Amino acid sequence: MTRPHPTEAPGDTPPGEAPPPVPDDLRTRLTPPARDWLDRALTEAGDTAGSQNGTPAWELRLAEAGRRCGTAHADAARALILRAARATPADLARVYHRGTADERRAVLHALPGLVPGPDALPLVEDALRTNDTRLLAAAVGPYTARHLAPHLWRHAVLKCLFTGVPVARIDRLADRARGDAELARMLADFAAERTAAGRPVPEDLRRVLALTEPAAPPHTAHEDAPHGKES
Repeated sequence: MTRPHPTEAPGDTPPGEAPPPVPDDLRTRLTPPARDWLDRALTEAGDTAGSQNGTPAWELRLAEAGRRCGTAHADAARALILRAARATPADLARVYHRGTADERRAVLHALPGLVPGPDALPLVEDALRTNDTRLLAAAVGPYTARHLAPHLWRHAVLKCLFTGVPVARIDRLADRARGDAELARMLADFAAERTAAGRPVPEDLRRVLALTEPAAPPHTAHEDAPHGKES
């Protein structure tokens, strides 16, 4: 049995293979009992036959992760369990809608490696409607950068500015904002509303607005060449 290489994309573990390895940086930060529990949970998640009262055993482990691994490491542990279980979009939707805010956040973090297409966008859109800043920060990760439509993505940027989520958390912000005149207009309107209400304009807004400038045209050598010699 071949253990997947740590650099393999999440979700690439075929049925019957070993669960994804715990990254070294996480393993070294866990206590020995937490490491043992997570190893068992990942092995159990790979056994799709295991269930309790119709609920897959790995779903129950998601609820335990905070207590077993500590709140600082629970997100990473839950994402690994979802990978090991090879959770489908339907599984992820079930966990998201039934779960706590912590479990919902783990689902959002796990999306890029488990759902190759836009099937899980309803979960992202649900998270973007909340005012839970930790959930919002998880919702603007790589999956959203890859799949969310421009109109909704612009509103996600504004939601981050409105709620105080640092724009540094928005994946591929510079790429998607570059040359986006509509985003620039929305940011300017938002800044004007804040100023009219006597409220400060977030510094992050100015940063994003600067990113909306069109990319400079490529520099060519002939631009520096002399046009002629003086007589």
